[in-house]
Amino acid sequence: MSVLGNYIDVRVGTSFVGIPVLRFMLKAGRMSLDHYFRNLVEGKRKGLDASILLFLLKVLSVPYAIIMRLRALAYEKGFFRSRALPKPVVSVGNITVGGTGKTPVVSLIARYYIDRGKRVAVLSRGYRGQSRGKISIVSDGRNVLMTPAEAGDEPCMLAEKIPGLIVAVGTDRYQAGLHLLGHLNPDIFILDDGFQHQRLHRDLNILLLDNNRPFGNGNVFPAGLLREPKDAAGRADLIVYTRCAGNKPVGNAEGIPFCVSSHVLAGFVTLPGGVMEPLSSLSHLRGVAFAGIAEPSPFFSMLEEEGLIIAKKISFPDHCKYGEDEVSEIVSTREAVEADYVITTEKDSVKLSPYLSRLGGIHAAVLDIRIPDMAILTDKLEKLL
Repeated sequence: MSVLGNYIDVRVGTSFVGIPVLRFMLKAGRMSLDHYFRNLVEGKRKGLDASILLFLLKVLSVPYAIIMRLRALAYEKGFFRSRALPKPVVSVGNITVGGTGKTPVVSLIARYYIDRGKRVAVLSRGYRGQSRGKISIVSDGRNVLMTPAEAGDEPCMLAEKIPGLIVAVGTDRYQAGLHLLGHLNPDIFILDDGFQHQRLHRDLNILLLDNNRPFGNGNVFPAGLLREPKDAAGRADLIVYTRCAGNKPVGNAEGIPFCVSSHVLAGFVTLPGGVMEPLSSLSHLRGVAFAGIAEPSPFFSMLEEEGLIIAKKISFPDHCKYGEDEVSEIVSTREAVEADYVITTEKDSVKLSPYLSRLGGIHAAVLDIRIPDMAILTDKLEKLL
């Protein structure tokens, strides 16, 4: 999501159309450009400034859509070559920016194969990690070797959460896979956030779509949330609809197998080193909830749906790098509302180790995914074995 904010800032921030964005940011204080962008393309920003900016972004989206179509066509026709690893590759990705619940699905697939005695490796680009471009082993299946600042949030969270999981980061996931084959010899690879990473051949291509808005506002970046035109969904071997309350999706890409899923909070873990407890044990207490993810509101809603009394909610920018300012805000907010505890996401919690004593302990809510028609997914996974 931050990529979009950077794009708008760089491409239009120096022209007159950047003025509405900058004026809004000055008024909004900490509210990020990413937040402004999402509200803009979802039609939540009104007025002449917003209309002009959205119109210009739609103009810019035309060449972007053409480039993405040509890129996909070049891979389809063989002008661009996809390289294959000698072991099976499962790709989990999406077609929109922002969160669709990739990490719980990657976790589920990794555990599925590990439970069957396989050595599983996750290949990630390590978004916002300091090891940009380099191939780095985050976990060798025994020890976590890198910090979230070095490797990125999701790779470290996966490495810490799943015993036995091998995790590597690198821009070129093919070379990262070869590196792991030479050092740790995994049996199967999971390509995290890999739908657009066509340089690496995948044996199973899983696309996640948020059932509430599968294709965002229908426009491609930068006028919408689509990373590429929505007909690119046809490349998927399986679609998993996330945040699906019922058993049927809002709509389905014709002819592509699909299953539905929903996210649930399985409990919480108190850091450091706590065991999972039911959220109901917090229901009689007052809490402060905070998150630095693309869309924090569903997380906050899930906490309240579990019966928690959330006295204050704090939203930080996506992939927030927690420091003194953020920690001071959490501490002062907790004191101001006289909260008994603070709670956040697992993704945020892995970055807060240096501040646990100041925060008085943190509860990390454990997000799980439920797939009623799991056989549709496991059938695809079994075929790779």
